[in-house]
Amino acid sequence: MDPLNPTRLATNQSDFSSVFTLQVLPPLYLVICIIGACLNGVAAWIFFRVPSDSGLVVYLKNMVVADLLMLATFPFKLAAQLGLGGWRLHVVICRYTSVLFYSSMYVGVLFMGFISLERYVKIVRHTSSSSSSCRSRSGVLSVLHLLQGVGFARVLALLTWSLLLLCVLPNVVLTSRPADEGNARSCMKLKTALGVQWHKVSTFFSISLFWVTLLVLAYCYSSIACRVYRSYRRVRRDNSDVCRKSNRSIFSILAVFFICFVPYHVCRVPYTLSQMPASGFSRDTRFVLFQLKEATLFLSALNVCLDPIIYFLMCRTFRESLLRKLSGRERRRSITTAQSLSHI
Repeated sequence: MDPLNPTRLATNQSDFSSVFTLQVLPPLYLVICIIGACLNGVAAWIFFRVPSDSGLVVYLKNMVVADLLMLATFPFKLAAQLGLGGWRLHVVICRYTSVLFYSSMYVGVLFMGFISLERYVKIVRHTSSSSSSCRSRSGVLSVLHLLQGVGFARVLALLTWSLLLLCVLPNVVLTSRPADEGNARSCMKLKTALGVQWHKVSTFFSISLFWVTLLVLAYCYSSIACRVYRSYRRVRRDNSDVCRKSNRSIFSILAVFFICFVPYHVCRVPYTLSQMPASGFSRDTRFVLFQLKEATLFLSALNVCLDPIIYFLMCRTFRESLLRKLSGRERRRSITTAQSLSHI
């Protein structure tokens, strides 16, 4: 039997399960769930012991919260992929955990954009604004410089969470049609007519946020790279080393974006259209789009394991705290070992 034959594997019109979704993805999700929980647990333990003394630390702390919320949805998805919980679990996923997953993902995306702008201001505009003769841009620069302030960063974080909450909350409220074993595995069948339209609007809004953020990242990264190159060509000073380190850290954000988020957002538009009533997509096309969506969604979930690399590269306070705690443990372990040997 062909493992990717939709007519063999699909038991009804909304079931597009395959060997890939039933046997390959569950162990992969289990692995990133365990690794992500360990890495983000350590990140939260360190971050929330250090003061929020800069806008960068505020943004990174919010990324940790978003990753922890995303991790909380993995057990539900894993259980559903393993066939546990029955159709009622699918209802919970459609109404609540999927909404939490996507909202957490886009919160993390936006905070990556804020971090890139903050680094851009610190590295590029901080050194060039004083020598710039163009006064018409001073207003924009002053607004961008606010990104570095702790108070502004906290207000921006609150507005970001509120915006995403207002955007996704109707997806919870409007997924209210009576559920049964026949329709529970198709989230669109649980939505009201208004819920279907809102899902479409919120999806395209979220996708737009992502592509705008990616453009911001690309601009910030190219500007920082140019700044590093010019600085390196003029003189080889210590500030060139600082810029190169910042360039490397901002590149880590771009790498995470292209690995985790770009494939999914290329796939999400046609997949969302295929879910709409009377979409005109054939059954085989919808099956292929579902497989692509699940594969690229796993890459998005992989973000929870890669974000701690960003924390380590970008935040000196986080890096120093982690290394200090690790070296402290090694020192205590050596002392304990020496004391044990002295009693032999």
